[in-house]
Amino acid sequence: MLLLPCEADIISTVEFNHTGELLATGDKGGRVVIFQREQESKNQPHRRGEYNVYSTFQSHEPEFDYLKSLEIEEKINKIRWLPQQNAAYFLLSTNDKTVKLWKVSERDKRPEGYNLKDEDGRLRDPSMITTLRVPVLRPMDLMVEATPRRVFANAHTYHINSISVNSDYETYMSADDLRINLWNFEITNQSFNIVDIKPANMEELTEVITAAEFHPHHCNTFVYSSSKGTIRLCDMRTSALCDRHAKFFEEPEDPSNRSFFSEIISSISDVKFSHSGRYIMTRDYLTVKVWDLNMENRPIETYQVHDYLRSKLCSLYENDCIFDKFECVWNGSDSVIMTGSYNNFFRMFDRNTKRDVTLEASRENSKPRAILKPRKVCVGGKRRKDEISVDSLDFSKKILHTAWHPSENIIAVAATNNLYIFQDKVN
Repeated sequence: MLLLPCEADIISTVEFNHTGELLATGDKGGRVVIFQREQESKNQPHRRGEYNVYSTFQSHEPEFDYLKSLEIEEKINKIRWLPQQNAAYFLLSTNDKTVKLWKVSERDKRPEGYNLKDEDGRLRDPSMITTLRVPVLRPMDLMVEATPRRVFANAHTYHINSISVNSDYETYMSADDLRINLWNFEITNQSFNIVDIKPANMEELTEVITAAEFHPHHCNTFVYSSSKGTIRLCDMRTSALCDRHAKFFEEPEDPSNRSFFSEIISSISDVKFSHSGRYIMTRDYLTVKVWDLNMENRPIETYQVHDYLRSKLCSLYENDCIFDKFECVWNGSDSVIMTGSYNNFFRMFDRNTKRDVTLEASRENSKPRAILKPRKVCVGGKRRKDEISVDSLDFSKKILHTAWHPSENIIAVAATNNLYIFQDKVN
């Protein structure tokens, strides 16, 4: 009997915080689960890399837009952490329409000895109070609380696909299919529209915004990608509405590769600045490309993720897999790239050695401290024992969301409703 995962449990986003000590996941049921890294102990040194559940909370609920007769899903589209300023943690989470700022904090003490309340919280009769007590803090079991501090709503007509925190840590942006809005963390009832590509006549619409991100160091610069495979870099110092880009990145199409599917597979599903801010990485259906900010006419690196699917595009179009939106991530030093594929495979590309590897995230081969074996896909002809045929790939098992620890070789891979955490082998 095949047990299908519950729809609400399917992981829809994964994100490490800036130190890598916490890892947050969002799912289709609107929940956020935060994992905390185990502290190292002398007795069990190998447990240092393990992550355990720290907090779980319901971030979004399903809603209904009565004006448009539309259901608004509770699914978490993106999570972004803010740098830690004090003992509490802050993160942004968004569904299709509403962004929320959450505070996650610990409590291990509770106040006792109130004057106007008894120990059960009931109000005391003021006439019976004859002495003044000084409340004291008593130890209690550790409790992790998640509280919504801000709700940023009613600013998007279309579905939000990206949120990105600015390097000034005072503002962030949210992007939907046609517009990008700039928010101040302190102001929930007003945002500035910084990109608007909606044509006056919707029949003239030729492309949509697919992803957007702020530059990691320059608070005035951001990029957004489109369904036409182009990337625009904008500078907010130029004008309030960034309808004119500062740079336009596009690779000329090879006429010999032109087909019915060309436009679909060239649509960019993710865009990420490198930590250094020098490069942009983009993911389309078949490739990952690295662009130098100083060269707009073509990428400096192109990596084939699953080129063996090029002959399968027709069937992938029929089962809608061709519209899957794969994400991509950098490692902490920008030297390695990771992105997902089908059959629970994920790919890593070393930019220096030009070596690449295919690994699999599945329960069968992911026992604790087991070493992952590289996988190979056989396209045709004779299949070796350790290879898998392209015809036997499972397209329902796909890795869309991954995350890389900001400073260590620890990765998080979301495979449907399972989260896998892998780390470098420690000798």
